[in-house]
Amino acid sequence: MKSKLNREEILDSIHGNVQDKNTIKHMLATEAIMRSLARKLGEDEEEWGITGLIHDIDMELVEGDMSSHSRLSADIAQELGASALMVHAILCHNEAHGVPRETKLDKALFCADPLSGLITAAALVRPDRLAGLITKSVMKRFREKSFAAGVNREQVAGCREIGLELEEFISMGIEAMQGIAPELGL
Repeated sequence: MKSKLNREEILDSIHGNVQDKNTIKHMLATEAIMRSLARKLGEDEEEWGITGLIHDIDMELVEGDMSSHSRLSADIAQELGASALMVHAILCHNEAHGVPRETKLDKALFCADPLSGLITAAALVRPDRLAGLITKSVMKRFREKSFAAGVNREQVAGCREIGLELEEFISMGIEAMQGIAPELGL
């Protein structure tokens, strides 16, 4: 079943449920990466983008409780008209629930989520932020375990499960985020 979601309604819901501007920026960045992945993989760009946009809508509602996180996001997405495919991807992006990643959408969200954090961290240490960020620089940072230590490198490298090599995936993520740099403040 196709999603009946409206991006403006989703943004209204996000702004009603999420006060932290960095969480909102993370969701926008994940949306941009997911849209880029959908174009590359011949998937539904709107469905993939909205899935990335809404995936963390519950972070403040569950007060960071990772044992609850993504269950409420999945419920909210479903209430807003998300397809079963989207709801499943949102639910399984949090490994705490033990829900297997089965579809390309599941696997894409799982690896795009932490990539947005890695790219953001890499941009923040540059004077020109995202504008001059290159793949080689992010690849170097990827190998530095102490840099953006909260980013799960194995999860990012899961891009191979959707047919992309790490370098190509990082390059796509940078380009996607550069396309919305003003919205991200980067």
